[in-house]
Amino acid sequence: MEIGESDAEMDKMMMELEMECLQVYRRKVDEASNIKARLHQSVTAKEAELAVLRASLGEFTPHSPNIGSRSLKEQLASVTPLLDDLRVKKEERIKQFADLKLQLEKINWEISGYNHGADTDPVNWEEHDLSLRKLNEYHAQLRTLQKEKSDRLHKVLEYVNEVHSLCGVLGLDFGKTVSEVHPSLQETGIGQSTNISNTTLEGLSLVVMKLKAEKRCRTQKLKDTVTSLFELWSLMDTPEKERRCSETIASVLGSPEQEIIHPGVLSLDIIEQVEAEVERLTKLKASRMKELVLKRRSELEEICRRAHIEPDTSTAPEKSNALIDSGLVDPSELLSQIESQITSVKDESVSRKELMDRVEKWLAACEEENWLEEYNQDVNRYSAQRGVHLNLKRAERARIIVTKLPSIIDNLMNKTFTWEEERNKPFLYDGVRLVAILEEYKLRRQQKEEAKKRYRDQKKSLNLLLAEKESMYGSKPTPKRSSSFNRKTSNLYNAYGNGKGSMTPMPRRGSIGGATPELLTPRSHSGRQNGYFRDTRRSSTTPLKFMGVSKADTMSYASVSIYGSELGSPRG
Repeated sequence: MEIGESDAEMDKMMMELEMECLQVYRRKVDEASNIKARLHQSVTAKEAELAVLRASLGEFTPHSPNIGSRSLKEQLASVTPLLDDLRVKKEERIKQFADLKLQLEKINWEISGYNHGADTDPVNWEEHDLSLRKLNEYHAQLRTLQKEKSDRLHKVLEYVNEVHSLCGVLGLDFGKTVSEVHPSLQETGIGQSTNISNTTLEGLSLVVMKLKAEKRCRTQKLKDTVTSLFELWSLMDTPEKERRCSETIASVLGSPEQEIIHPGVLSLDIIEQVEAEVERLTKLKASRMKELVLKRRSELEEICRRAHIEPDTSTAPEKSNALIDSGLVDPSELLSQIESQITSVKDESVSRKELMDRVEKWLAACEEENWLEEYNQDVNRYSAQRGVHLNLKRAERARIIVTKLPSIIDNLMNKTFTWEEERNKPFLYDGVRLVAILEEYKLRRQQKEEAKKRYRDQKKSLNLLLAEKESMYGSKPTPKRSSSFNRKTSNLYNAYGNGKGSMTPMPRRGSIGGATPELLTPRSHSGRQNGYFRDTRRSSTTPLKFMGVSKADTMSYASVSIYGSELGSPRG
């Protein structure tokens, strides 16, 4: 108005100002709306990303209860640090999953037997599932695979150690053997692990089976060869010095297969050496066959002598020499026949052992009985001499043993009858039936007891006669007559007795028939062969004749000859 503008122009200007203000307002409003929209979008996007991260990480946390009353900037400020933390956690979780994946794939490759980069089934894992549950599942899967790997590796090492032991025993190249299964079993380079695949395990198992079968075969072969070597050593009397060099090989003979672990003991070189030695000794044996036959025959006779068995006469030394010299029989066959006889005699000795032990017990009792009779005949047995108390103790033991003799004989006869019934053949002792020997012994023992009884009766009659004479005449023998009586007694004793005088008997373990030849036992009969009964009956069954001897001399003879038996009896 002051400028001189009209009202219309003023209204126009005001309108323009209002329009400009309205435009500025609208622009500001639009800008605020855009800012709000962007903030809202950012908040929404971050909340969505936050929800996705929480879902993938498996972290489900409730929203803040007052989040709707807060401004967008406040909401954005509160969401941003949470989102950053979850992003960092996601990166760490992805690394953990990647490491697990790498380890799982590596173990799978080792178990499957393929190298890295081969076409194997990878471990699939989804990035949207990074939860601890999934991570724990992969950890459990990794532990399972690690255990399987450990078990496989342990099994592979067991196989490898077993192959190494077997190769050492068999003398084979260990490296070459395991390399044929897989090169990694011998040498493991940098970055290369031992192959533990099914193929490797199956290959090692097959190799072990083959090596065990080879060991079994070689063991049996070496044992057979060593057995032949031992037999040849025994036949050829190989010196101990030559045998000692093969002690390691000889130990195979008595060892079970699983205990044969000495390196190289089953190598082909060792087996060939033993076979060569057997072949050499076999050729040497052929040239000394006659000597070997006689040697084995002497061994047979020695075994028979110890067992009191008559040896087979078909291989007697005289016959064997004649057959070999005439060429009618192969010496090897004759030697085999003798070996068979030795085996048969040894088997029979085992079956006779119980009876032979009882026979030895009986012989020992007879020996004590004869010693006791000699002891009782010694007039100086109670004198104060060194060692007398020992003889007294032995005499007491001998008297106890003598009282058991009848039961020993009866038990021995019963056992003998049982043995003969079981085997349907007689029990021979040095070619004579043992029952016959026992029966004759019992007969002679009975005759001896009857002689003792007769002596006691005669002695009683003599005492009565002397008592009557003394009562009738009232006289006693003069010392001179007593000396004459003793001389007659000594002379008669030397003439009809055993002729040993009054010498103190010492403990003996020799022939027990010396003191009382009328009681013969198998030990005293061993050298008499089959004529035993004929000789003994002719020499010992002749009755005693007292004809032509005065009554005093007869009684003197009886008192001396039976004196020892009376004292040696249980009633003496």
